[in-house]
This record gives sequence, structure tokens and C-alpha cells, in this order.
Amino acid sequence: MAGPPSAGRGPLCLLVLGMAGSGKTTFVQRVTGHLHGRGSPPYVINLDPAVLQLPFPANIDIRDTVNYKEVMKQYGLGPNGGIVTSLNLFATRFDQVMKFIEKCQDTHQYVLIDTPGQIEVFTWSASGTIITEALASSFPTVVVYVMDTSRSTNPVTFMSNMLYACSILYKTKLPFIVVMNKTDIIDHSFAVEWMQDFETFQDALNQETTYASNLTRSMSLVLDEFYSSLRVVGISAVQGTGLDELFVQVSSAAEEYEREYRPEYERLKKSLASAQSERRREQLERLRTDMGSVALDPGTATETSASAPGPSDLILTRGALAEEEDEEADSDADDIDHQATEESQEEPAFHNFMRQPKQSRSSQ
Repeated sequence: MAGPPSAGRGPLCLLVLGMAGSGKTTFVQRVTGHLHGRGSPPYVINLDPAVLQLPFPANIDIRDTVNYKEVMKQYGLGPNGGIVTSLNLFATRFDQVMKFIEKCQDTHQYVLIDTPGQIEVFTWSASGTIITEALASSFPTVVVYVMDTSRSTNPVTFMSNMLYACSILYKTKLPFIVVMNKTDIIDHSFAVEWMQDFETFQDALNQETTYASNLTRSMSLVLDEFYSSLRVVGISAVQGTGLDELFVQVSSAAEEYEREYRPEYERLKKSLASAQSERRREQLERLRTDMGSVALDPGTATETSASAPGPSDLILTRGALAEEEDEEADSDADDIDHQATEESQEEPAFHNFMRQPKQSRSSQ
């Protein structure tokens, strides 16, 4: 198997994206176990505030620093809005996460970042952009897009998935790997053939007579260039097959980052350091403005203004959540019967840092 692709240049960050039900969480669990087995445990970060249980040990867990239920209650939000706002709160402190990643670069070769299954919440939000750019500007970063192969046997559904992957590639502007998961259910070779042979895909489409199939036929030509440089790996997160090939592609993607992306980021750092800093401040300010502009219920705003928590008060430990374990919570995590092999290894310093604002106010 290929060695560490980013030795001496910081740990390689794998930003794992995928739609709900694609097996993304199981994938992160399997990769985490695989790397532990190789004697190279990854540094794991969970960015999904709504997940009920993690089947893998996380060094930093957003749930330990942001109270998702309280965010929903304060702002009167639904599940997706609560996730967006929780990520916004977390993003305002992401510079602290970067410091922990820097400290671990001598002991960890890989950083795994698990994201919410409501994929648009991360890929199209300001907080998602801040987190992605912060990682990519400091460390080798690769986007891993997990898709459900068994749900993509229909050519129209397959094309929809590929269009989404293409949009994420151009949004993140980073090396990109498509992981076709659940090959234990159906082999991914049909999808690879569809990408490599236009005629084969057209033959499959000929059995469809809907308007969507006609649109898909046209779009397949547009994606030809996208397919030509796309890294595709078939794996089974349940059985653990395909991981060796995955890390071959990960090494290739890391080399692409060093060759094509790092020089650009280094150039931008030197020539636009102040502009980037100003842009980051504007992004963070926009996050705070967005959170502050969400009105509470008009009928209760006046009465509760003195006691209602502000955004900083929502950066909590999970103590409050522990009392509500009997309540149902919204979650995008896949149904997993596996159990984590190790206890959570959350960074205590980061945990204490996030608690600091609340403690300091309570002592005043």
C-alpha cells in the first residue's frame, strides 16, 4: 500500500461528503478502523451536530461544543436550519480546530472530517466554505464523495448523482474522489462503464422514455470532461473491501494537491494575505449577522429577552443533552449495528476552550 502522501507537509485531510443513506458514516468508521489496523490512527473530526451516536472515536466532536436542540429552540428552526446555525457557531471558532490539527501533524498522517448527511447544508453554506478553505489553505486536502451504488442503477438517478458530484468538485476546487459504496450489494462496474463508454450509457437510457431521460442524454455529453479526470473507487464499507485501492487514489489525489493546488494557495498567501484575512473576517461577521437576524417568536421576544441565551451561550458541553437522551432527535446517520472500538478522544483543551465564554459570564 502507498505510504503517507503528505509526509513533512502536514497531515492529509479527507473531507468526507455524501447524501443521507449513502453509507458515509459507516465509511468513516471502516476507514478509521483500517488506519488503526495499519498502525496509523487518524485524527477524526465530527461536524454533524444532529447525529445520535458515532460508531467511531472522534478527537473533536461538534456535539460536545454546540447544543443542537437549544439552537433549534432559540431560533425556532427546523432540523436543517438547526444544523446550519450549529455549523455557523462552530465555524466562528474553527481557528482553534486548526491549531489542534497543527499540533497533531507529527503523530497523525490523516485527518478524517465527517460532515452532515444533509449535504447541501455543508457544501453551499458560508460555514462550509470557511471550514473547507481553512483546511485547504494549510494542509493537503482531498474531497471524498460517497455515493450509494445500489441506488444509482437507474441511468437518470446515476446522472443526477454525477451532476451533484460535479457541482461539488467545482465548488470546492480540490482533488476529488468518488467512492461508490455498497459494492457488496451490487458491483460498481456498470457505473464505470457508463462513464467510460458513452454508447453503453445511451443504450441504458433508450429504455427510458421520460423527459428526464432526454435531458440526461444531453447532460451526459456535458460531463464527458468531468469523467475523464475523475477518480472512482468501488468499496463496501460493511465488508471493508476496496480500501487498498482507495488509498492508492488518495495518494494520487494528495500528489495532485501538492502539484497543482498548494503552489496556488502559497501564492495567494503571499500576495493576498491581508485580503484573505479581511475576507475571513467578513465571512465570520456575516455568520454572526445571520444568526443574530433570526427573530424569536414575536409574542415572547420581549418577555424572554432578559433570560434568552445569545449565540455564544449555545456553545455548551453535552451535559444538557445527557438529560434528554430519552427524547428522539433528528439524525442523518446511517443505521449502524457496529460499535466503536475505542473510547472517544475529544481534545480536552478544545473542550475547555469552547466552555470558556459561558464560564466567564457566569462568574461575573
